[in-house]
Amino acid sequence: MSGGWPVRWKEPRDRDWIDALISEQWGGEPLIVHDTEYILSDSPTLIAGERDGAAVFTFGAEGMPPELLLLHALRQGAGIGRALLDAVAGELRKRKHDRLFVTTTNDNTAALKFYQRYGFRLYSVRIGAVDDARRRKPAIPLIGNDGIALHDEIDLVLNL
Repeated sequence: MSGGWPVRWKEPRDRDWIDALISEQWGGEPLIVHDTEYILSDSPTLIAGERDGAAVFTFGAEGMPPELLLLHALRQGAGIGRALLDAVAGELRKRKHDRLFVTTTNDNTAALKFYQRYGFRLYSVRIGAVDDARRRKPAIPLIGNDGIALHDEIDLVLNL
């Protein structure tokens, strides 16, 4: 249990729910970030509560650091995201990792605030990265949250 929410590894029975979440909330597979395609449904995934949220991440293969690919809480402000991040950080510490990266987009001000409150630090900005990804995945919208034009990726890092 982390932050009051039980967190567990995904199970085969979660596959349809995860696929629907990715499709409805994230525009479907693949996720394209820093010019890399990820199949989220095949990635390590932790689930909070009775499918109240999910964290999809990597363990950092082939010289790459661990990366949080998706963090989604079905209820904002209930501690779900924090519980999931606590669990991801715990799994990474067990494997002797010392950093976790996450990428968000320039329009996602709520995520930027959440991650920084959690302890992530700004790391880099890739100007036009979302525009480049949109050429490969046309479903990525032109306008994002709060009417902000969606163009750039912002990387943050958490020291574990």
